[in-house]
Amino acid sequence: MAGRCVIIGAGDLSVSEIPLHEGDYVIAADGGFSYCRYLEIEPDLILGDFDSVDERNMEDIMEMRARYPEKVKVLPVEKDDTDMLAAIKEGLNKGFEEFVIYGGQGGRLAHTMANIQCLNYLKEKGAKGYLMDGNGMILVAKNETVRFKKNLEGFLSLFSLGEKAEGVTITNMKYLLDKAVVTNDFPIGVSNEFIGKESSVTVENGTLLIMIDWN
Repeated sequence: MAGRCVIIGAGDLSVSEIPLHEGDYVIAADGGFSYCRYLEIEPDLILGDFDSVDERNMEDIMEMRARYPEKVKVLPVEKDDTDMLAAIKEGLNKGFEEFVIYGGQGGRLAHTMANIQCLNYLKEKGAKGYLMDGNGMILVAKNETVRFKKNLEGFLSLFSLGEKAEGVTITNMKYLLDKAVVTNDFPIGVSNEFIGKESSVTVENGTLLIMIDWN
């Protein structure tokens, strides 16, 4: 499906605007609804158990549910899926293959880790996912090459999400790798640097977590 599924969660949000494109489908996941109000974004779907929503916003959500029941989905508090994973499944069911997630970091570390696992879930489903904030981006690469434009400034770190990732190659960055094995018990991939050239990260066999911090 053309367009992206843009999910706004209840974590920290360090951006003053969220760029949206024609064809994007916006989901407010739980307390992410308050960010939508602040940024004047009208979500296509509001979803969650709403345990992180204040009274005023909850009243607005219930009013919207009464008027447009198809736009609000209330989830039980006790469930297997997190609100973020439930939002991702909604997007997958609608055929989206690219997911951009804001408000998915910060707060409790467990929530950030859960959202990183959601990126891996998307990758296993054949979709692409990005955890975004004003200072960087997190993504997952599996048996593929990820390319970066030139003139980027900042740091790139990578970690193996499995026991090991094989055939890891880094080109045109400060520190290079050539068909290396990256394991989950030695952080060799921390704090590489962009040097203003088109660069890439390749993993031939395995899954990498890639974390980017912009300057």
